[in-house]
Amino acid sequence: MVLMKPVLRIILTAAVLIAVSTPRLAAQDSGIEVGAKAPGAAVETLDGQPAELSSAFGKSPVVIEFWATWCLNCRELEPTMLAAQKKYASRVVFVGVSVSANQSPRAVQAYVEKHALPFTQFFDRRGKAVDAYEVPATSFVVVVNRAGQVVYTGLGGKQDLDAAIKKAL
Repeated sequence: MVLMKPVLRIILTAAVLIAVSTPRLAAQDSGIEVGAKAPGAAVETLDGQPAELSSAFGKSPVVIEFWATWCLNCRELEPTMLAAQKKYASRVVFVGVSVSANQSPRAVQAYVEKHALPFTQFFDRRGKAVDAYEVPATSFVVVVNRAGQVVYTGLGGKQDLDAAIKKAL
């Protein structure tokens, strides 16, 4: 066995301790905490009427996607969202919360119609929902169970929504 110099041993030990103790960034490491009660937030419908995000809670699990028409990750996630909605339509409510950055309700409505998005859609003009859910970026998904508890958060164009929804059922 080769003996290491004390300085080298200290450096290697420190590197191992840092690697072991540094949390790895995962989708669940950002945004609202898993286990938290899903908050309500003042939003509006795409035709400008006041609405409350929490109106979707209580009867069944809810999948919320914070998205934008210009978001490439959102477009990548769109087929996954559509497939999940088709598979779970009778048991899960799907909600889109469109962020207000660089878009309007009219542009969002046109996109929703063009892409035949069957989800309930809200527009977050004042950022109340974004703030309440601590949304780190668009394509952020939150899954809420029937009791109103967050059971999943994820970010990006590739998410296993099937596994996430099963946590809420």
